[in-house]
This record gives sequence, structure tokens and C-alpha cells, in this order.
Amino acid sequence: MPEQSNDYRVVVFGAGGVGKSSLVLRFVKGTFRESYIPTIEDTYRQVISCDKSICTLQITDTTGSHQFPAMQRLSISKGHAFILVYSVTSKQSLEELKPMYEQIVQIKVADVESIPIMLVGNKCDETAQREVETPAGEAMAKRWKCAFMETSAKTNHNVKELFQELLNLEKRRTVSLQIDGKKSKQSKRAEKLKGKCVVM
Repeated sequence: MPEQSNDYRVVVFGAGGVGKSSLVLRFVKGTFRESYIPTIEDTYRQVISCDKSICTLQITDTTGSHQFPAMQRLSISKGHAFILVYSVTSKQSLEELKPMYEQIVQIKVADVESIPIMLVGNKCDETAQREVETPAGEAMAKRWKCAFMETSAKTNHNVKELFQELLNLEKRRTVSLQIDGKKSKQSKRAEKLKGKCVVM
């Protein structure tokens, strides 16, 4: 299958239960669900602006478990940008990102410097349960030479900003969430496209 150059693929990694799906659903659909349903792998599409034309932002929400290493490797090799999510309420979830980050570096070795990677501390609204302080997340991001942000899918804090910032990090082409500033047209188009998916 030929590579579709007008697709921009973002892959979301992180331990189980850190809120990967919640972040993606909050961004794509504007919704939040309280219940936790483990993900195997889901792909969401959003129309964005790319080099002054329209392209598809394809967000792959991966499994939080380590049961599917082949799927993980494939996601990394096809990905253009990566979001590494941990929960600020779990030190362990930050630790679990290390092998994922190392795998990205291993697979993307030639251009790891130029690949947008975002380290994200989610659930920042849960201040009482916080185990990872902001400086610890910042320090890890510095070590990995990647960008850092804290978000809350629940309160919608920094969700859109996260995806916009990730696209801003892309140096090889100009990608933006805005399509000539006309958000409504984009949403209408996305609505129209929604019913047209084909299972291959």
C-alpha cells in the first residue's frame, strides 16, 4: 500500500489507565467518560491544515499493556509524532514510559532529533493524589530532549494545546489544527466524513 503523504500520524503511548483514550476522545469528540475501558488499538481521524492544504491527522491510541510488541513497533515505524502519557497520580506510569521512549529512539534512530515527541502528565486536576510533581516531569522531558505539558482530559485543561503544540514541533512541514481559521467548516467536513469508513 503506498504511503499517503497527506496523512499526519500521531501515536499515543502510555501505561494502562493513564488517560490516553480520554485525552484523544476529549480532543476529537469533546467528550469525557468516567469509566475505564482498556484499549487494544484505536485510530481517530481529524481534518487539519498541512502545508497550506488539508490533510488528515491520524491519532493512534495504543494499548497500555505490553502484550502486543509487534503492533507497538509498527505504530512507531509509521508514526510521525509521539505523545507519551503518564498520570501525575502514578510514579510507576512515568517509569513505564522509559522502555517505550527507548523503542522510539531505536526505531527512529536516523531522525529522532527532528521527530516531535511530547511528554504529557495527565490527570493534573487530581492534586490530592499527585505522586509526580511538575519539575519531575520537566526533568524527564529535558533528559529526553522532548516537549512537556500537563493536561487534564476530565477538565479539558491543555488538551487542544497539547495537539497544537505537538504540530508546532513538526519542522519538516507546516501542520496546524486551524484550517484558514474556519473551525466550523472543518467540523462539518469531519461530520460528513464520519460515516464513510470502510473496513478493509
